[in-house]
Amino acid sequence: MDTIVAISTPYGTGGIAVVRLSGPDAFDIADRVWKGRSLSAASSHTACLGMITADDSGSPLDQCVATVFRAPASYTGEDTVEFSVHGSKWIQRQVVDRLVSSGARPAEPGEFTRRAFLNGRMDLAQAEGVADLIAASSRAAHRLAMSQVTGGFSARIDKLRERLIDLASLLELELDFSEEDVEFADRVRLRSITEETISMIDRLAATYASGRAFKEGVPVAIAGRPNAGKSTLLNALLGEDKAIVSDIPGTTRDVIDDTKEIGDILFRFYDTAGLRDTDDEVERIGVDRAHEVIGRAAIVLWLIDSSEKENEIVSQIEWIKGRINAQINSQSEIYNEAAHLIVFNKTDLVSGHDSHCLEALYSEAVERIKAVCPEVEVLRISAKEGNNISTLEKRLVAHAKTGHDPEAELIITNARHYEELRSGSAAMHRVLDALDAGLSADLISQDVRAALHHLGTVTGAVTTDNLLSAIFTRFCIGK
Repeated sequence: MDTIVAISTPYGTGGIAVVRLSGPDAFDIADRVWKGRSLSAASSHTACLGMITADDSGSPLDQCVATVFRAPASYTGEDTVEFSVHGSKWIQRQVVDRLVSSGARPAEPGEFTRRAFLNGRMDLAQAEGVADLIAASSRAAHRLAMSQVTGGFSARIDKLRERLIDLASLLELELDFSEEDVEFADRVRLRSITEETISMIDRLAATYASGRAFKEGVPVAIAGRPNAGKSTLLNALLGEDKAIVSDIPGTTRDVIDDTKEIGDILFRFYDTAGLRDTDDEVERIGVDRAHEVIGRAAIVLWLIDSSEKENEIVSQIEWIKGRINAQINSQSEIYNEAAHLIVFNKTDLVSGHDSHCLEALYSEAVERIKAVCPEVEVLRISAKEGNNISTLEKRLVAHAKTGHDPEAELIITNARHYEELRSGSAAMHRVLDALDAGLSADLISQDVRAALHHLGTVTGAVTTDNLLSAIFTRFCIGK
């Protein structure tokens, strides 16, 4: 196997950059460019101060620290040297070129982690967790990635596979004695195990929607009629002037989005165009895109302008009721239980007399909209003045954790894992059908083996070169 080299720190100038060298000739190649204590003779997990030479004449390139890791106690499971060099981009390039000219080759994307998998340092699910850990942009995403990297998810899959292996072994044993008409696998017990396994797989697969949201940002659509204050609310939530704010209706003509971490959870907020009928072609495109965003959202904030007259507010409430009803009846597969919050905005513009009237309208909004959405909440804020924004944020966090709490349970975030779990569940449903039909053990065992295959693909117990290439080429070079 080749010895590979790459820069493992982000591209650019910094105080320190790490150049990683891994493979069977790592120590020999390192010593060819090194002035200082012999790295080949150094103990594992020791750091040595020395000089990297610019050429074979020994002229200095950079003073650095070389850390030695001996196989198998290294990230890749191979002999590894990591050079901590000064962070000049020129020095980084020169060090890599020097190591390549001395016998190493440039690493491919994800090749260090691929070798860690091939050398048994981690399974495939753990390897994919490494990529998620690098990309984690919130505490919740970090916790989910760490659960995957440390083997929590793999342990659950292994437990499922053990159940299926036991089931398959009983069926295979029955096949071995088929001429004697012996039934080792009690069909009632088989059905019970199958149903329990399906339930476990389906519960795990059901966490994917939440997991993907925690990983990429829980999608929150800010919706309403023109001039309800949607752009002002976006700016208030982000703490910056992201969207243009104007009193002119229809100012926002396209979807504007950005992310913010609230309560350890990453949210992705979408400011949408005001929903109304329009003859303006550009605005109409924006309205269509707004509907698409609302259809994909996990949480929808429906804004009402509190400063409007009573009959207009009632009209807005009824209009939102219709929108929510249509939304519930046409939800996407992923976010089929979106939370709907009715947000009375611009409360700073409501006078004392109108405030009393508005209280009645809050109650009316709840009663009207609960007819189509029993879990609806009504909040009152002033996005412009920042009133009750913290309360809104707390409700967002609470809704994001509804169903699946990233702090309390195992949640999957990887689309590949989700698809394999679904395929495994489908195979086990075929086992149930076969049991109901009284089919023979050989036919039942085929679907059990299919389920084992799909679950094994998750952790890498079953792999192909195409699968590994598809996974690891998405990694950055140097990891």
